[in-house]
Amino acid sequence: MSFSAVDVIRAKRDGAVLSDAQIDWVIDAYTRGAVADEQMSALAMAIFFNGMTAAETARWTQAMISSGERLSLHVDRPTVDKHSTGGVGDKITLPLAPLVAACGAAVPQLSGRGLGHTGGTLDKLESIPGWRAALSTSEIMAQLSDVGAVVCAATEGLAPADRKLYALRDVTGTVEAIPLIASSIMSKKIAEGAESLVLDVKVGSGAFMKDLASARALAEALVAIGVEHGVKISALLTDMSVPLGRAVGNAVEVAESVDVLRGGGPADVVELTVALAAEMLSLAGISADPAAVLASGEAYEVWARMIRAQGGDPEAPLPVGSHRHVVEAPTSGVLSSLDAYAVGVAAWRLGAGRARKEDPVQAGAGVLCLAKPGDEVVAGQPLLELYTDTPDAVPAALSTLEGSFTIGGEVSTGPLVIDTIRG
Repeated sequence: MSFSAVDVIRAKRDGAVLSDAQIDWVIDAYTRGAVADEQMSALAMAIFFNGMTAAETARWTQAMISSGERLSLHVDRPTVDKHSTGGVGDKITLPLAPLVAACGAAVPQLSGRGLGHTGGTLDKLESIPGWRAALSTSEIMAQLSDVGAVVCAATEGLAPADRKLYALRDVTGTVEAIPLIASSIMSKKIAEGAESLVLDVKVGSGAFMKDLASARALAEALVAIGVEHGVKISALLTDMSVPLGRAVGNAVEVAESVDVLRGGGPADVVELTVALAAEMLSLAGISADPAAVLASGEAYEVWARMIRAQGGDPEAPLPVGSHRHVVEAPTSGVLSSLDAYAVGVAAWRLGAGRARKEDPVQAGAGVLCLAKPGDEVVAGQPLLELYTDTPDAVPAALSTLEGSFTIGGEVSTGPLVIDTIRG
């Protein structure tokens, strides 16, 4: 059945519920190029303002899945994946995937690159000498069977409609539309083929969802799509008002992740890694204590095998930015706040992130948070260390950090895991 793109746009513009046939047609036609970018831009904006019902969002997701291939993960253990909506210092995939694999699950983690102030898992891992992100489907399957975990780029055949639509949303001011966010995430994750999925939905200044109501709405939309498609699914709402851990960047976050895998690391990174692992294992039907497995060193062994399987050297020295700049505490007292967004933008400006998807990143650029809210500091004590290979970027990073922290007053931190929404 064929429709007119203009009629579909008008229908959503006027608040109508799109039929399954209209959704199937418009996604297929846009993927083929029969619907122009300007027409899909208009439809995306209409969705931004008028929203979609749960049924529309589920069908939109299915249409994007159907635009490409769907992986069949035939391995001899339960498959479970995790997706984060993105944050500052969010390196959790790095220790989490090998930890859950060490507990007995298979973890197919198809990840992305950073854009703007939020970091990308692939950018972090590419700071490891020799590591490669691009794997064929057969390589993904072989590594899942042998190692139990794989973190790599999505294959070109998965949800091509989403790849095309995401790029359009990014330049038309429609990224924040919850139905489009939810269908974008879930089309890729369902096409990936994992039996279970845990979502880490961030909320706070360093997240895309700044307030709890928006984050909860997104989490509920994601979970509803998963249930509709027969995926065992749950979502954790987690705080992103303060950077996660102490490292923000690429190689610096890998180093911190390795510390966690070796039994150390910041308490908040360990807490969230264990919480997400416990939820993943519960959905997968595996009885294991992720905290004990993490402390045992078994997860580090899986990490080393996972890195080697993708051509990397887990023992190689990691890059460090050639230029270092220290931000000192102006006064003494208790550090009461540290804004995640400002730290994320500073790391981005130092070279750790990109403004456009084509931009290169610096492996050694980033920010180390030497103090976190609740820590006692004295005047002149280093608070932040900035690393970059381009010293000219430091003034812009420092400008971003002005007013980003407070010394004195009430410590403004709450629980790391705010709530859990289960399917």
